[in-house]
Amino acid sequence: MLAKVKSCAIVGLEGATVEVEVDISPGLPSFIIVGLPDAAVQEAKERVRSAIRNSSFTFPMKRIVVNLAPADLKKAGPAYDLPIAVGILLASEQVYADVSQALLLGELSLDGSLRHTNGILPMVALAHQEGASSVIVPETDAKEASLIEGVKILPFTSLAQLVSYLRGEVPPPEYKTDRVQEYIPPDQGVADLAYIKGQEHAKRALEIAAAGGHNIIMCGPPGSGKTLLARSLPAILPPMTNEEALEVTKIYSVTGLLPADTPLIRQRPFRSPHYTISNAGLVGGGHWPKPGEISLSHRGVLFLDELPEFGHSLLEILRQPLEDKLVTISRARGSVTFPANFMLVGAMNPCPCGYYGDPFRQCTCPLGLVARYQKRISGPFIDRVDIFVEVPHVDYEKLSDDRLGELSEKVQARITTARAKQLKRFSKNKLACNAEMTPTEVREFCQAEEAAQSLLKAAMKQLYLSARAFHRILKLARTIADLDNGDIIKAHHLAEAIQYRPRRMV
Repeated sequence: MLAKVKSCAIVGLEGATVEVEVDISPGLPSFIIVGLPDAAVQEAKERVRSAIRNSSFTFPMKRIVVNLAPADLKKAGPAYDLPIAVGILLASEQVYADVSQALLLGELSLDGSLRHTNGILPMVALAHQEGASSVIVPETDAKEASLIEGVKILPFTSLAQLVSYLRGEVPPPEYKTDRVQEYIPPDQGVADLAYIKGQEHAKRALEIAAAGGHNIIMCGPPGSGKTLLARSLPAILPPMTNEEALEVTKIYSVTGLLPADTPLIRQRPFRSPHYTISNAGLVGGGHWPKPGEISLSHRGVLFLDELPEFGHSLLEILRQPLEDKLVTISRARGSVTFPANFMLVGAMNPCPCGYYGDPFRQCTCPLGLVARYQKRISGPFIDRVDIFVEVPHVDYEKLSDDRLGELSEKVQARITTARAKQLKRFSKNKLACNAEMTPTEVREFCQAEEAAQSLLKAAMKQLYLSARAFHRILKLARTIADLDNGDIIKAHHLAEAIQYRPRRMV
């Protein structure tokens, strides 16, 4: 007998419908899975066999053929265990039920219980798009699945419980949740700006960067507080909107990094990869492409400490994602596009010893070595950075001062207000912050007074700025004006934006 059950595959970050066809026919006992399955799907044969037997059902000793259609779509992961098992029970006439309008997802244990499965969120989103009446998921994934509104979620703990429901012996265990009370963002324990002594200029630059989503590089001697400043950034970033939170949660769900107790990620990601990371680890890749660190930083921060130590090719492949806010990975079987709308934060020393230009310690590096060290970061890469700020040595008087600086909470309030203005401004353009503006939006929203235009004209001639730098200065000045609650860019807004332009020290 033939049975058909619907399931789902993950292609990039999106779901794709998979029809699980199970045919049981007379012949020598065999169990074959076709339809381009990977090793995890092939191993489902043993998991399904044991789960059916240990759930007090009969595994048919006949010829069993399972086809995962469409056959040219790669099937990966253990999410097909449950639909295969239910298909076998339907085809062997141990269960009589109509599951044509339901989507089944879940990995089986040998005892028949259901385990957590990666990628539940995009799969349920597909079910909502396709108009499925219900989605059957493991109970541990019910919170994540319920994030998609308008879909009936049926959570089960085991195969036996699901069969009892299909036979009509137990009522449907529909899952409902109170999102307001349940999804409270956890405290990440990040540093508060109030406890960072001195560096007021760098704190101001961080505030501007966070308000507009701008890229920033901090340069200074060892121990001046660059890393601490970067790690305090999550405390001042504005909360994510519901749409942004779902985007980030989808990425972490597919990669298997979604915490079990946090079905919806509310905190902006903060990723800090080591400079020994590979190209695929940074931008994504593999035989079947998976998201890399830049996609895991989507709507958050990618912090690159010791920036010049990252390989030349690593920094160069960041150029396109920094500009387009997405990355496309092409392989022989096709291309996959991942979102990569992140805020780049870099920290670097001015030279290998770290003390070039320091007024207190003499640099021991030859001038040529300093130049080569700084040239590890190419001009086109630097041109994509909005803010370059020096973080100098901190004096003893500032370190020993008992007075606290401005709390991160107050800084975050100003930033949140500025971001709210930007969201209102870009309501028709589907942009989230000033850094995402294209030349079209810059022309429309970055109107400057006459004195500011004269200042920008002089800066373009004297600093030999590129067209990209021209637009980035205007976007940065727009953010400074938003923090100042101004409707038009004034000369002092533009002057502050210009002084943050990246520059070579030698």
